[in-house]
Amino acid sequence: MSETPNPFPVEITPEAVTQLVRLVKRKAQPGQFVRIGVKGGGCSGFEYVLRLDDRRMEIDRVIEIEGVEVRCDSKSARFLQGARLVATANLMQGGLSFENPNATRSCGCGTSFTPGPARANSDPAAG
Repeated sequence: MSETPNPFPVEITPEAVTQLVRLVKRKAQPGQFVRIGVKGGGCSGFEYVLRLDDRRMEIDRVIEIEGVEVRCDSKSARFLQGARLVATANLMQGGLSFENPNATRSCGCGTSFTPGPARANSDPAAG
């Protein structure tokens, strides 16, 4: 795979790909894809986003793995750069979890995080 100017920010492990394929086959409507990202909220400041979506944005970074389209908006990419999406046995999180080197603190359930100082001044909701 060649290097692109906006590489996909998250490594998706083979086990996580299997979970995503299963999710798309079971629940996706035609034209939907997997969106990952972050949004303000949660007990640690930011919440991880992993959902089916049908709204494609110009600022999205895109990867296709085993027929599954995965998108991450470029604002969220700043907080997820170098992160890994991994499969877990925790069904409360849908069997998927983020391992994020940019997080200085995570909540107990693993669905939210506090970004490190270099990322804390960047708001993914801001323009």
